[in-house]
Amino acid sequence: MTVHSVFRRLLLAAVSLTFTVQALAAEKVTLQLKWLPQAQFAGYYVAQAKGYYKDEGLDVTIKPGGTDISPVQVIAGKSADVIVDWMPDALAAREAGVPLVNIAQIFDRSGMMLTCRKSSGVTTPADLKGKTLGVWFGGNEYPFFNWMNKLGYKPGVDINVLKQGFNVDPLLQNQAACISTMNYNEYWQLIDAGMKKEDLVTFPYEDEGVSTLEDGLYVLGPNLKDKAFVAKMAKFLKASYKGWNEAVNHPEEAAKIVVSEDASGSATVAVQQRQMENVAKLITNANTPKIGYLDPAAYRRTVDVLLNSGGGSPVIKKDPGDSAMSHVVWDAAAK
Repeated sequence: MTVHSVFRRLLLAAVSLTFTVQALAAEKVTLQLKWLPQAQFAGYYVAQAKGYYKDEGLDVTIKPGGTDISPVQVIAGKSADVIVDWMPDALAAREAGVPLVNIAQIFDRSGMMLTCRKSSGVTTPADLKGKTLGVWFGGNEYPFFNWMNKLGYKPGVDINVLKQGFNVDPLLQNQAACISTMNYNEYWQLIDAGMKKEDLVTFPYEDEGVSTLEDGLYVLGPNLKDKAFVAKMAKFLKASYKGWNEAVNHPEEAAKIVVSEDASGSATVAVQQRQMENVAKLITNANTPKIGYLDPAAYRRTVDVLLNSGGGSPVIKKDPGDSAMSHVVWDAAAK
């Protein structure tokens, strides 16, 4: 064996050892998403694909959600460090005994809205009276009932509530005058099905003052007493923000990354790019130092909507105060 070959082997061994040490040193983080891979979660996939988590010394596993996966149950079972969830679900879970705390609010606007056929005679909220309205349940109904309560409309008396599946069939099949949609998903399913924008009217819950916060990041409260955990989550937030800024600025590239994560093969770049462009409208703090900041006023509005939902039992019976939110990780990431 020549001196050159010995040196080469020693060099390769040193490089291998370096990578092994780096891999062992990387802090592991598991993120549980609320749904299947789509542009709704693009920032995390972009951060992963571009190595932003790795740059922070993190080894991040992104677990997709689905119809039979509850992020709350996953984190309660200690199978995730952090989850993406909507605040109504998170606060309900907290009241039921899972000590969830919001550490960052990626979407600072709600994408939920009621979408109606103009031909049904609905052009203003006053026209909703006497109509059949499709509503998502499972925790998604509270903004709707709060809004109806404000309008003075009683379900079963002034309006007919149709329990809507997670599809747009009731509007396409004229079973309802209006249905629940998200600005980045179901609304566009109507367009893809042949309906025209000018034939539809939308009522964003954000504009009606009854929206609740969506797509926040939640951890188990007791973990925030651990300085090492807070430091790790701060790195996670920093890298995630970078991924979200990239996704907002480069929607086509983000769409391609999301499509590559879709195991079903059904996702397309065109649809995911369109979704990303509309998701971007919900992240008004993108490309600013305020990205991910949970506005206490928005938090308070969500709590008030959930306490006074109307149309049945409120989703939460006790006001959590400020215990369900914390800026400690956000502050650490900002530094």
